[in-house]
Amino acid sequence: MATDTQTDFRQDLSDRGYSRRQMAKAAALLGAAAATVRMPEAQAQQAAKAVAGAVRIGANECWTGPFPAGVAAATKLAQEGNRYEPDDEHAKLFAAVASVEGIPADRILAWPGSSDPLSRVAVAYASPTRGIVTADPTYEAIWRTGAWIGAPVKKVPLTKDYAHDVKAMLAADPNAGVYYICSPNNPTGTVTPIADIEWLANNKPKDAILVVDEAYIHWVDGPNAAKLAATRDDVLILRTFSKLFGMAGMRLGLTFASPKLMEKMMRYDGGQVTAMLPMTAVACGTASVTEAALIKQRRDEMNAAREKSVSHLKAKGIKVIPGSQANMFMVDWGKPAKPMLDAILAQGVQIGRSWPIWPNISRVSVGSMAEMEAFNAAVDKVWKA
Repeated sequence: MATDTQTDFRQDLSDRGYSRRQMAKAAALLGAAAATVRMPEAQAQQAAKAVAGAVRIGANECWTGPFPAGVAAATKLAQEGNRYEPDDEHAKLFAAVASVEGIPADRILAWPGSSDPLSRVAVAYASPTRGIVTADPTYEAIWRTGAWIGAPVKKVPLTKDYAHDVKAMLAADPNAGVYYICSPNNPTGTVTPIADIEWLANNKPKDAILVVDEAYIHWVDGPNAAKLAATRDDVLILRTFSKLFGMAGMRLGLTFASPKLMEKMMRYDGGQVTAMLPMTAVACGTASVTEAALIKQRRDEMNAAREKSVSHLKAKGIKVIPGSQANMFMVDWGKPAKPMLDAILAQGVQIGRSWPIWPNISRVSVGSMAEMEAFNAAVDKVWKA
């Protein structure tokens, strides 16, 4: 028998134009993690499976693991694994993040990565009658959710500077339910100015949600959009510990938003997904997020490795999409990217994929200096203009 919460969930979907079939898909997507295994169309885009023995610079992972303080904190919690939550670990995480970001702790929520809440915001605020607007190319997870639930998706090309064209995004669908900005953008690594993000927040429909995906923001030595989530009830910020913090396998992400906004995203079976995180991951994140000096050190190391490879490619006459401020860059081979990916893999280096809009351009993740030197050497062996 349906609970009152489940009934409200279904009524909300019906009121927003979902058919019974679409409602069933939305309920499956939000209601049972096991169901997503049978729904490949709705899953986030995954990097290619790692090739054993290869240099792995294709999945935007960090080349090294968590900070020592994070490892120590996770180890301690592993030793206390008999407790569901040894000592208010969620609250400690939220307090640590609040102290760094300057936003209220009650506007912070933890998730198993950031793809889950990205799908949830699409279901909760987009619909068959209120679409989703994104850039192209960008991270496709929200496209896939839109396709699954039947929400129309508008894709807007980046500007000539490879930022999100916010005015064109609004013009593409002035009545959308969700506008999605990824900054730094995946796959270009380019940043959309805060002023442009604020413009879209101020000019979109008042009942639409602006999602700002800042999975790569810690690689940027500059401003972020967190303050919008601290002061507005129509902006959701996504964060993750999978990138700079070296915790991809630990699956920890965050949302910054008003409690009311996030409440509507919560699973209708009681919001279990946010309450069932591994305490090792939560403790690791708590200890890591305040390590400002180590964050800068890791960022500087990545920047040096990235620029070495970019300079090497340019010296060979190979075009690189300019402006990346993240641990990735896009290489324009001037010919189909797939054969280049295969040729470089044959040299023991696994780079990333291309996007449909840019079939000649490969995304390359930034690894350690030694890994990027291996990439440079592989290119030298296979490149023919």
